[in-house]
Amino acid sequence: MSTVHIMSEESTLRVKTGSSGMKFDLHKSDPVDTPMVEQTKLDEDLSGTPIDQTKYRSMIGSLMYLTANRPDLVFVVCMCARYQSRPTKKHLEAVKWVFRYLQGTINIGLWYPKDIAMALTAYSDADHGSCQDTRRSTSGSAQFLGDKLVSWSSKKKTSTSISSTKAEYITMSGCCAHILWMRSQLSDFGFAYNRIPLYCDNKSVIALCCNNVQHSRSKHIDIRHHFIREQVEKGVVELYFMRTEYQLADIFTKALPREQFEFILPRLSIKCMKPETLKSLQDDQDA
Repeated sequence: MSTVHIMSEESTLRVKTGSSGMKFDLHKSDPVDTPMVEQTKLDEDLSGTPIDQTKYRSMIGSLMYLTANRPDLVFVVCMCARYQSRPTKKHLEAVKWVFRYLQGTINIGLWYPKDIAMALTAYSDADHGSCQDTRRSTSGSAQFLGDKLVSWSSKKKTSTSISSTKAEYITMSGCCAHILWMRSQLSDFGFAYNRIPLYCDNKSVIALCCNNVQHSRSKHIDIRHHFIREQVEKGVVELYFMRTEYQLADIFTKALPREQFEFILPRLSIKCMKPETLKSLQDDQDA
């Protein structure tokens, strides 16, 4: 992606963000450091005070637009979007917090320099039982070419997992399927990938994928998720353990403390897009 395109897209996002803040009378709010309060767990809030659905949905729609270039917003926006049918004051406060975060980060976005490395790597994570209403898990994954984030996801699972190992296993299987699709697409451009690193913060899941002796403990998991074992045996994917504090996919599964959030952001290729910073980045590219 060219520098000119990045600047143009970020300018569009800045206009959209600023106009949304003014539209909802939030442009004068004090900025905050993270898009969601640490360890926040939203629920249906059946006893809460209902609010205007049209306004709430309009706010969610504005934020959804930004998630195309702001992976730091994906989890919280998807979380708040679950309650559009009956939003309450508590849900509105969570959305307002996101706009306050945008006030202080209006100039940041993804940065893709030219001539980057093309090594394919991935991160997979799941937050077991995170949905307070259904106790379903939230899965998150991130795929990189070199050190540049090119694909990411945050999704509530369609069924309830009985253990954290099962939740992580199913999430890793989905991430592996996405890796194989990317591998297939990139092969059309002459790139060949094997032993693709896939990072997870659960040692039990890695053992389950790499050791057939563990099969008796995974019979309850649907057979469609077991193909990841075949990919490991074929050498297409290699699984690596990564400590939770370094797990980049954590940002797509839960609300993080400020220190961990700020640690992850630059590692997702998110940079400040102020004119002086862009000029410095461009000079580094041309040097």
